[in-house]
Amino acid sequence: MKKIILSLSISALFYQNSNACSWYDSDYEYFNLFTQNIIKDKSLSPFLLTYSNAFYSSTSPIQDENISDWQQYFNQQLSYQDCYELVYKISLNDLNLLKKGTPSHPLLQKLGANFYPKYKEGIDYLIEAKYLEPYMRINYIENPDAFYFRQETDDKNATQMDYNKTISSLASLFHSVKDKRIQLRYAFQMVRFNHYNRKYKEAVDSFQQFVKPLQNNGSIYYSALNQLAGAQRGLGLKEDANWNFFQVFLHSKNLKESAYTSMKLSDESSFQNLLKRAKNENEKAMAYFLLGYQDFNNPLPMMEEIYKINPQSELLQVLTARAINELERSYLPLSYSAEDNFNSALSPSSSKATKAEAPEKKKEQKVGFFQRIWNFIKSLFSSSPSKTTNSTSSESLTNSAYRIPYYDAESNLTGDANSHNYIDELASFIKKMQKDNSSEFWKITDAYIQFLNRNYKESNSILESISTQDPEYIAQINKMKMLNTIVAQPSITEDFENELYQKFPSLFSVKAQETTSSEENYDFNPAYPSTEEFLKDVLANRYFLQGDLAKSFLTNNSLEDFRVNPNLELAQQLESFYRKPNKNNFEEKVLFSQMKSVGNLDAYFNVIYGDFAMKKADFKLAKKHYEKAQDFSGYPLNDQIYNYETGQYEAVDTSTLYNGFKNIPALVFGHNKWESFNSSAKESMQAESFLNDFPFIQSNMNKLDLANTLLQLEQIGASKDEKSSQANQLIGNLLYNTSALGYFRELFVMDIDNTNGGKYDLSKEGHSYKVYYKNYSNYSFFPLDNFNLSINFYQKALQTTSSKERKARILFQMASAEQGKYYQYITDHPLHISYDDPDYSKKLEAHDQEMIRLKNEKYRRYFSILKKDFSDTQTAHSLMGSCSYYQYFMKN
Repeated sequence: MKKIILSLSISALFYQNSNACSWYDSDYEYFNLFTQNIIKDKSLSPFLLTYSNAFYSSTSPIQDENISDWQQYFNQQLSYQDCYELVYKISLNDLNLLKKGTPSHPLLQKLGANFYPKYKEGIDYLIEAKYLEPYMRINYIENPDAFYFRQETDDKNATQMDYNKTISSLASLFHSVKDKRIQLRYAFQMVRFNHYNRKYKEAVDSFQQFVKPLQNNGSIYYSALNQLAGAQRGLGLKEDANWNFFQVFLHSKNLKESAYTSMKLSDESSFQNLLKRAKNENEKAMAYFLLGYQDFNNPLPMMEEIYKINPQSELLQVLTARAINELERSYLPLSYSAEDNFNSALSPSSSKATKAEAPEKKKEQKVGFFQRIWNFIKSLFSSSPSKTTNSTSSESLTNSAYRIPYYDAESNLTGDANSHNYIDELASFIKKMQKDNSSEFWKITDAYIQFLNRNYKESNSILESISTQDPEYIAQINKMKMLNTIVAQPSITEDFENELYQKFPSLFSVKAQETTSSEENYDFNPAYPSTEEFLKDVLANRYFLQGDLAKSFLTNNSLEDFRVNPNLELAQQLESFYRKPNKNNFEEKVLFSQMKSVGNLDAYFNVIYGDFAMKKADFKLAKKHYEKAQDFSGYPLNDQIYNYETGQYEAVDTSTLYNGFKNIPALVFGHNKWESFNSSAKESMQAESFLNDFPFIQSNMNKLDLANTLLQLEQIGASKDEKSSQANQLIGNLLYNTSALGYFRELFVMDIDNTNGGKYDLSKEGHSYKVYYKNYSNYSFFPLDNFNLSINFYQKALQTTSSKERKARILFQMASAEQGKYYQYITDHPLHISYDDPDYSKKLEAHDQEMIRLKNEKYRRYFSILKKDFSDTQTAHSLMGSCSYYQYFMKN
């Protein structure tokens, strides 16, 4: 038998007035397509699956049993809402006025003059209860080691009342009334008052003396039993307390949450004690339900036990809904773990993967929406499939391991790679249930499991066989029919796009962000992931798998996101889509609209191509593109900066800042005084002494100016004199300064400044996209610099100069570029070893020694020449003062 892990510490975690020190909601991390709350017994709704709160919040709350009891007492004279108002809302003063015969509250006036005389005992009890209620709480004692904090309150508590006077008064009132229903309420107050005063024995005695003899098992009886169990816990009577809390959980509709969190079933013996005391099937089934509830990763073993007891038990619906929801978290994550791997793959054709186990699932949608659109969907998708837009076969697309949804345990925050996918066992159990239980719930869950297993035709067949008038069932059925037909499409063709947009434009309309908030705690939470978002993910995935990379990107991102992770192949596809003539409505209004935020698109793409050409030192090609980019609107710039001294934001003149195309200083041809990316260019960089010998180099340039300048320098550098040496040195400087190690590293990577980021990580391989381009801006990367380009220009400069000082400077620049090659190597060859390895320190030291050996043998060539032949130069001496690494090298 598995252990139960239910503890009072869990309930303490979710104490009513407690707040976590940080906000996180794991229920936002997946698409919830199956509506758990279609279960029939709504009193069990709190025990549906959620990881964000102590209990599931139902949109269909059950009625308060206490109010229903009061309605019966008042002979149904009051509606539920009026009765609720009387019991919970109307003030003590208003009831006293009613007792005096001068009611002022509209409801009490409506009830008439005979209401109080007729129900005197009940109204008098409500007056006493409203007087007591502010004090009916236990004195809270703060735990100084608690991770959660409790807001300061001025709450009253039971110890602030005169104990003897209050108990005597309640006992007297108990004996003065004739209606046993009202007697039971006074008895409940005595048990509760003793419990909250921590007079646990007196609470037990009150229950035995006043509650039990009445033999009334209504809702108030279980409220009293709940208080008795709390008192027994205080006396250390753990098993008796657990049993009574269990009885409250079993029989009360409104106290299930309280009873559950009060139970201490922390070991197998506690559970065995419940089973030993169980007198009937209901008690045994509920005990197994509790065990299945806590074992949320796979409740099936306990479901089988309940099935043996009673196949009709509605507890099975709850555990099945929880099991499906747990599977959804692995089948329908907001982001698949395959997207967390880093390698050189960009397109689907370059990734290798084993076939995934099963598909995935999504979040519920409002009833009206799906009921409305399903009337149109059959005619839309029942037609024969159109031709695919590329050569990828339908079979290869539908069989792709990365075709969503699919089972991905690592994306589930509560699971890992070894988590068991129990979908087949659950499917078998649901099939078995349909033979013994006629509820349409089991057909709906069967259809949903088929959906997760990509058996869309079978799923729809089951759905079509269901005949029901239940609005919750109908809503779920309509949603699943729509999902089945859209997700089942082998590929996304233009015909499909046209029909999809024509029939369901609301799926792609921009909606205001829905939020939930709490006025008391000032919480602000975004809406849960929607069905529309899921369908967009499906479209993005299908486009990606069939090679329509531009459409895949634009389904989940705006073009502005592209510059976080510039990629030449993707840029070319995006441009092709931009230039595509005769776009259909879907392409124009849904996809192309995502490209309009960057300004002039011709200029935008030419800046991209020009930058990639500059990175390859192809200055002629760069010029060709930059000539077409002069209408580039620039990347967004911060027009305010925070002043830490004044604590205020101050305006910034952005007209002088680099914006992706203009405002490039001539210092880009200089060299480092020291390496400081946070300092200004004038502080970090120094111009070469001969810069003024090249008057065509402007002090402030745009990228076209820069490309023209480089072409002129390249032409001068083709000769074999001192001037050519200087020209080649300047080109080498620019290429190094715009590399990941250079001060101006942002110039050709679509960035606006040189602050650190993934584009400068020196990693050979970027993010591997295997599913779609969702959250593209989360992964920053730019292809590796080719440091040999700068070294080659430096080599030309070195060979054609006679100045020893200049040779020393050039060699240092070459050594710096060579150091970049070493950094690239070690970044691409990390030590893969577990911290748990007993030989971790030895292996780490051996790896470090190997890297040092490699560095000395392959990546210190130019430093060695500088030390050997040029240590006597003024340049070498000045470098000793500004470069600590060089200083260390020269001394060792």
